[in-house]
Amino acid sequence: MKYYIIAGEASGDLHASNLIKGLRREDPEAVIRGWGGDLMRNAGCEIVRHYKDTAIMGFLTVLKNLGKIKENIEACHRDILAWKPDVVILVDYGGFNLRVAKFIKAAGIPVFYYISPKIWAWNTGRVKKIKCLVDRMYVIFPFEVDFYRQFDYTVQYAGNPLVDAIHDRDFKDESYADFIRGNQLPDKPIIALLAGSRSQELKHVLPEMLSMVKHFPGYQFVIAGAPSMSDTDYTPYIKGLDIRIVYGQTYRLLKQARCALVTSGTATLETAILKTPQVVCYSGEGGALSYFLFKTFVKVKYISLVNLIAGKEVVRELLMQKLNEKNLLKALSAILPDDGPRVQMLREYEEVNRRLGDPGASERFARMMIRDLKELKGRG
Repeated sequence: MKYYIIAGEASGDLHASNLIKGLRREDPEAVIRGWGGDLMRNAGCEIVRHYKDTAIMGFLTVLKNLGKIKENIEACHRDILAWKPDVVILVDYGGFNLRVAKFIKAAGIPVFYYISPKIWAWNTGRVKKIKCLVDRMYVIFPFEVDFYRQFDYTVQYAGNPLVDAIHDRDFKDESYADFIRGNQLPDKPIIALLAGSRSQELKHVLPEMLSMVKHFPGYQFVIAGAPSMSDTDYTPYIKGLDIRIVYGQTYRLLKQARCALVTSGTATLETAILKTPQVVCYSGEGGALSYFLFKTFVKVKYISLVNLIAGKEVVRELLMQKLNEKNLLKALSAILPDDGPRVQMLREYEEVNRRLGDPGASERFARMMIRDLKELKGRG
């Protein structure tokens, strides 16, 4: 069968790539095309457009790029019609993918959604649209099953694919000594900086993270270089500072780090699965206006996936105007020593990991999708 998959950022590229591997194992004749990144390409997907050319985040940035977004959607429509897939699988990226879903549905092509857009956080009104446009929804967080149930919409949960990615990672048993030697790093405890995969995130979050360097001379600060970034992107921020960057080694870095400062998103959950204490950081352009919009539209008590899954504050969240040097210093200082806050966070991580389930989610979801697609075709 022919599968068209659309992912719009680094995390979607990761999850879609593992799904593609599962689809190929379950359907040896699978032909896969879509929008995504290098991981999807390496898994066997023909990439039409890379996510680094389409990723747009932030309230005001989206408004400034409406023309570009419209052009991308129209290009996606044309390619889907020309290729005629058996199914389109949308991966997260709700602002773009829900617009595409409307067109796909009208064209009579089955619409599967893998990894629900975070409508439980931003816009619960989108549930009505999803019920009308999406034939099957596959969610990766246990709390999403209950969220959709209140709207009389049945979704399928089979675990979390991040567990697969981390369980199957390279250098799983690497020692600290091997890691620093392999990356030519000094023998000092590491504070990892995960500042996101988009230029807007670097601009608004990385400077605050770097303000910690002068406060902790006994530690080395190492940036997890995003796959869509290069040294050129980081140089304006780290000039004059003794900061190292490692690319393609985020899991290795997190595993060896004493603590991490993490931009809100999938990386917060990856950090928890790897059992590294963290402080969650999120900001955006626009100052007071962005903060007002953020507080107006965010519908959940927490923004990090760790806290949402736990249903309580496990990791400290410094959001928007609260992300400043004073607050960050206090939060980071609390989890570096081997006592109360650090021990408690690690204990809470255990429960979060239990709720995520065992490895194998990507293959389980792939089997579900092939089964459901055959069922839909049988009805047709």
